[in-house]
Amino acid sequence: MDLHKNFIKTKGPCTEGWRWFLKHHAQGADYQPLLDDLVAAGRVDDACWLLSQFGPTRDVRVLDAIEADALVFAGTLEVAGGIEVGSVLRTGGAIRAGGGIRAGAIASGDTIRARGAIMCGGALEAGGKVEALWGIEAGGDVRVRGSLRAGWDLACGGRLEVDGECSAGQDMALAGPASAGKGFRAGGGITAQDGIRAGHGIEAAAGIASARHIDAAWGIRAGAGIVADGAIRAGESLRAGAEIRAGDGYGVYAGTAVRQACWDASAQVSACTRPERLFSGHWVGA
Repeated sequence: MDLHKNFIKTKGPCTEGWRWFLKHHAQGADYQPLLDDLVAAGRVDDACWLLSQFGPTRDVRVLDAIEADALVFAGTLEVAGGIEVGSVLRTGGAIRAGGGIRAGAIASGDTIRARGAIMCGGALEAGGKVEALWGIEAGGDVRVRGSLRAGWDLACGGRLEVDGECSAGQDMALAGPASAGKGFRAGGGITAQDGIRAGHGIEAAAGIASARHIDAAWGIRAGAGIVADGAIRAGESLRAGAEIRAGDGYGVYAGTAVRQACWDASAQVSACTRPERLFSGHWVGA
């Protein structure tokens, strides 16, 4: 793709970026070489802006490994080994690595897949799935338009938004509001410093704890306790291996998506003791 100055000007570039372009590429430039030149000049934000304006390409870059200060590529990255980027790693297409991925911030227009861990100091964003054979850790917000799957732990330092299912083979530690269009599933426990909301169910082999509300359109199941500082609400059943406890002044609700006549079958509540302020659902005991 050849980008000439009149074409770029119609996109409304910033003044400094426009001056840089006129100085270095007044006769125009091919798309990816221009992105590379911007990154090499330390204008990573301008490269990201350009990618957001002109979108992804079908180009595929195949490499043994990547070590860079920053990388903005309009196509797909296929890397046999690991990826190490000091600041921004952004692609218009997918990112696939045979090892781990580590960067300051990661954004992909498609799937991100690693056969190691995904470690991100800032925000993590994907237009498709995110999958790591090991753990996933992000210091900032996580936005995934597909499903997210970590083989080990999942840690998110900001807001977590997953359109599909969010799963981890071990524990989940969520610092901000967390939502999944489908469900949450953890092979360990789920600990959230804010609310948890699932479009389907929430399941953890250990406990589920939230500093705010816990909401699931389907059921909630935990091998240990289900504890919140706010309300606990399930569209169907609530099952815990230990206590179910809502915060002071809040209640526990099961069967919010089930007719009351069907609570005994589809809105059961099971825990070591009957929850205080159980306002809906059918208590069946331990």
